[in-house]
Amino acid sequence: MEPIYEYAWLIPVLPLAGAMILGFGLISFGKTVANMRRSSAIFIVSLLGAAMVLSFALLWSQIQGHPPYTHIIEWAAAGDFRLTMGYTVDHLTAMMLVIVTTVAFFVMIYTDGYMAHDPGYVRFYAYLSLFSSSMLGLVVSPNLLQVYVFWELVGMCSYLLIGFWYDRRESGPSMGYFTAGQSGWNAG
Repeated sequence: MEPIYEYAWLIPVLPLAGAMILGFGLISFGKTVANMRRSSAIFIVSLLGAAMVLSFALLWSQIQGHPPYTHIIEWAAAGDFRLTMGYTVDHLTAMMLVIVTTVAFFVMIYTDGYMAHDPGYVRFYAYLSLFSSSMLGLVVSPNLLQVYVFWELVGMCSYLLIGFWYDRRESGPSMGYFTAGQSGWNAG
């Protein structure tokens, strides 16, 4: 067994740590952190890059023929009921980790140019990093409870990213809305 498997938990945790640090920085130090655009982007992209390198190392290990690895910890217990958490790495998981981390890495790089002049630049990076972490947690989940939790986090992050420009007037309803008329729906 290679020691890389013992550190596979870092793959979803690195982007989560980045999102938490940026989020707490925005909450605590607002404008100061919001003005640290370049360093925030480098920080998040570096963390995701490290997760991507770990993902490629796991894929290479799986290609070399190492057996699947599952690490389970008991999170809560009551009588015969056991609630476990952990992660699993097999051929499919390793391939999906590479796909998700690589796509997320390139999205983060693209975001730097796309969001360059947006005042919510750092907040957008925090949301993207949380989204990446949620996707990676979904990939390594060994049980249905974790799949459900991470699936809900992916949904929440999608909502945050889609509603990012909640205060822009030009992103509201257009003038070509539909109204109900006597003969059905008519363009208003």
